[in-house]
Amino acid sequence: MKKIIGLFVIACLVGIATFSFVKDNVDEATGLSDAEQMGTDLALNPANKGTGKGDPAPGFTLKTLDGKEVTLADYKGKKVILNFWATWCPPCKAEMPHLQNYYEDMAEQENVEILAVNLTSSDSGIDKVEAFQKDYALSFPIPLDEEGNVGKTYQAITIPTTYMIDTTGTIQNKIVGPLDEQMITEYVSNLN
Repeated sequence: MKKIIGLFVIACLVGIATFSFVKDNVDEATGLSDAEQMGTDLALNPANKGTGKGDPAPGFTLKTLDGKEVTLADYKGKKVILNFWATWCPPCKAEMPHLQNYYEDMAEQENVEILAVNLTSSDSGIDKVEAFQKDYALSFPIPLDEEGNVGKTYQAITIPTTYMIDTTGTIQNKIVGPLDEQMITEYVSNLN
């Protein structure tokens, strides 16, 4: 019995060592930092193919709270902060003032648009989104993902999730968790 337990322990250790070795080599091959790797999960989750660093941002058209249509392709030539959020999400609430301040202070001079996609299909109703917009005095576009398809495409499972898209429409970063103004400024400064 001791031999079986010993073999099992050895097999587990070999498995852990192999996983660690493979992960380290994939990290080196992709050139991603641990934070970027965690955010994109390219090496460990093939479902992320198409929404990782260097991929063209998947296109979409959604209606905003004020009834206008927003098409991502229309923003080619601008840097885009594509943010996914919901009204019930505490980190989203913490992040929104930072997004708004950045939008007011820097967006125009940095050639940036913020598209804050509300995951309406899993939120508490459009009236809550409207109240949230008023409470936080948000002036950037708020597209409504009423069917949940855009959130699924961009794998916005943990929110807030933010994609930094450069002027060519290419994803440069995926950030899971809230951003502050300094982080936004740093990410945007690295976009072409």
